[in-house]
Amino acid sequence: MIEWLQNFNTAVLALLAGIFTWVMTAIGSSFVFISKRFNQKVFDTMLGFAAGVMIAASFWSLLNPAIEMSGHLKFFAWFPAGSGFFLGALLLRFADRILPHLHLGYPDSEAEGIKTNLSHTTLLIFAITLHNIPEGLAVGVAIGAASYGLPEATFAGAVGLAVGIGIQNMPEGFAVSISMRRDGSSRLKSFMYGQLSAVVEPLFAVIGAIGVMFAKPLLPYSMGFAAGAMIFVVIEELIPESQKNNNIHLSTAGTIAGFLAMMILDVAFG
Repeated sequence: MIEWLQNFNTAVLALLAGIFTWVMTAIGSSFVFISKRFNQKVFDTMLGFAAGVMIAASFWSLLNPAIEMSGHLKFFAWFPAGSGFFLGALLLRFADRILPHLHLGYPDSEAEGIKTNLSHTTLLIFAITLHNIPEGLAVGVAIGAASYGLPEATFAGAVGLAVGIGIQNMPEGFAVSISMRRDGSSRLKSFMYGQLSAVVEPLFAVIGAIGVMFAKPLLPYSMGFAAGAMIFVVIEELIPESQKNNNIHLSTAGTIAGFLAMMILDVAFG
């Protein structure tokens, strides 16, 4: 299966991986057709699971390979991945301050970014979109790195990363859709906006893959950058949101489970 996938053009493979993660979001959003509400404890556990997946993916699929690629630098082998990691987090912090958005479960008065008169729904979608950009980049960068045939980065590992991100996209899609449904939107509209939040993932997967294909020396920096952006999202959004309803133990258990699941996926595929 993996060997068959390698026959595809790298950009096409990145697009397919991004579409897969988008489809998984749409599947999660489709649950709004059969449910009007969600169990908060289950939801917080799933948010924790998503955080665990992203933390594990950042290390196993991005940071660790990037450090190994820079092994020839000896004592400074950490620098490319480390500096890229810092820049990725810094850029997300800048976007977080500029882009108007609203995190799940918060009132409009706590919207972040530049003050606007945008609707509650639009602000919510912007927040999830901002979250999904680094996920798309991470998948694309991993696939682009694998295209060089380096032992540190494999197509199997990139596929594992896409699968892990796709799995954790399902509860996110449902969260956006069910939040809109509770605010009075129709089921169809709630579904459409829920899945739309991940439409950026295929685009940024292609951007990430093409970027590293044309800049091989920057590959470790790019992988660190994607990891830094994802970790920022985990700390800024996922973990606080998973614990704000006092389901701390459940969200922590979900995080541990997500980390283990992604680690197993990476080892199994890699």
